[in-house]
Amino acid sequence: MTITRRDALNGALAVGGGLAINALLPGWAHAQSHAHHAPMAATSPGVLSGERIALSIGETPFTVGGRTGHAITVNGTLPAPLIRLREGQDVRIDVTNHLDEDSSIHWHGILLPFQMDGVPGISFPGIRPHETFTYEFPIRQAGTYWYHSHSGLQEAMGHYGPIVIDPEHHDPVAYDREHIIVLSDWSFMHPHMIMTRLKQSPDYFNRQQNTLFDGREMTMEQRAMWGGMRMMPSDIADVTGATYTYLVNGHGPVENWTGLFTPGERVRLRIINASAMSIMNVRIPGLPMTVVNADGENVRPVTVDEFQIGVAETYDVIVNPTEDRAYTIVSESIDRSGMGRATLAPRPGMAAEVPPLRERPTLTMRDMGMGGMAMAGDGVDHAAMGHDMGDSGAMDHSMRDGSLAPTVDINPGVDMIAPMPADRTGDRGLGLDDVPHRVLVYTDLEALAPNPDPRRPSRELQIHLTGNMERYMWSFDGRRFSEQVEPIRFARDERVRVKLVNDTMMTHPIHLHGFFFELVNGRPGRHPRKHTVNVLPGGFVQFDLTADAPGDWAFHCHLMMHMHAGMFNVVTVRPLDGDVA
Repeated sequence: MTITRRDALNGALAVGGGLAINALLPGWAHAQSHAHHAPMAATSPGVLSGERIALSIGETPFTVGGRTGHAITVNGTLPAPLIRLREGQDVRIDVTNHLDEDSSIHWHGILLPFQMDGVPGISFPGIRPHETFTYEFPIRQAGTYWYHSHSGLQEAMGHYGPIVIDPEHHDPVAYDREHIIVLSDWSFMHPHMIMTRLKQSPDYFNRQQNTLFDGREMTMEQRAMWGGMRMMPSDIADVTGATYTYLVNGHGPVENWTGLFTPGERVRLRIINASAMSIMNVRIPGLPMTVVNADGENVRPVTVDEFQIGVAETYDVIVNPTEDRAYTIVSESIDRSGMGRATLAPRPGMAAEVPPLRERPTLTMRDMGMGGMAMAGDGVDHAAMGHDMGDSGAMDHSMRDGSLAPTVDINPGVDMIAPMPADRTGDRGLGLDDVPHRVLVYTDLEALAPNPDPRRPSRELQIHLTGNMERYMWSFDGRRFSEQVEPIRFARDERVRVKLVNDTMMTHPIHLHGFFFELVNGRPGRHPRKHTVNVLPGGFVQFDLTADAPGDWAFHCHLMMHMHAGMFNVVTVRPLDGDVA
């Protein structure tokens, strides 16, 4: 985000209202004004711990950039309080809903009985207005996680917070200080209105569309091809910086959240993408980051300069600033329509240069599921590949060839089937192919500990991510959740390879509740264990799953509007004879 004079004035207004802002922020999310060493104590302000915790869901005004809007908060703060637990303990969390509508809390990435998972209509009935529900479960893991509402669109209004679980014994990651970095997006437009706008006009928030004279290297034939498919190469994000302010720990870019360090320290940054709709690219110019944990699971350290973090993913990185200077933490939206900004500094009040937004990316034939094929007019024989070309050079909708995906219901909610989807676990992510520095890819990740189940999968299940951007319809295998007849069924303890094929031209972060799966990335025996995975356009990912948790579990795209438009299903694990589900 380029900070303008108006931004600076808005920032001054925000600083002038600092007391009100700080009252809404939990202690852990305040910009630091003094040295604070790690690990963050369970007794620190805004940190909740122990075997009994009380949370209260309510409505609170929220101010950012000089404007005030309506937020749904936990214990009156945005983000919600940090919950800090220890592996091996038990916890009871009493959640009281003070709203006039149902609410809930889902413990994202936490392994627990399905009745405690917090998804209304799937694993429990929800929390009625002005009632209390008690979650109770053992803590079986360590790492960085988060929690959020799974009711309506409340998550988009501020109902989210971080969870840190300390290991019961030795932590293999050495560090001197830690900061929790919660990335999110905020709009003063109500999320129900955002959804309405998307249904009325899916490109409503896309202010970066191609024009005839925008200088892009695209022939008229290529433009006609995109037009013939009713797709735009600039369709990177549905909801953009046209309405979103990108937050870091509840602070807007000009408010500049600051975390302190002493030069020479190893600083652990626990980075959580709690956005409703924003995949982010994270970098700290001038400061390499060593990734040590992904989705709460330790990985072999890998040093990079940037990484793409899907909605609901978490990454822990170690940075080692040795200079007495400030560094900017940049979280740039995937479409580069805006950015979140924070600072690491040895003293309060310092700031580093904020880089300008980079040029927006555009989609390619690879994102259309055509591998390395070129655009029309670049010498590719599309007719020989079964792609009918009209007089304009545009492909018709033989792109909806159902024979390529027999399990997909080809209907008006499916606008394309990827002809040649590729394994994209080694890809950098949209817009990052040509950056001149090191970028994390999934194939870089290797589990620190051997995978717990060495068995080979006994079967493969293929699931297609489908949609129609023009109609704003999203689904699995062409069927929206409201149309699903059957859940996805697994037998207890069976080993299954799941292949997710993205037949759309948007990146989808897919989340499976209740499990860790092993992402198949060429590291056999030490595949990274994750609960959320970005599936790139026109590509596929595969993961191995041991169905060891009986019950009904949500499975969905974590782009909130996609989930609510239908890209959601239920995974059911059937118990063995004699088991109690």
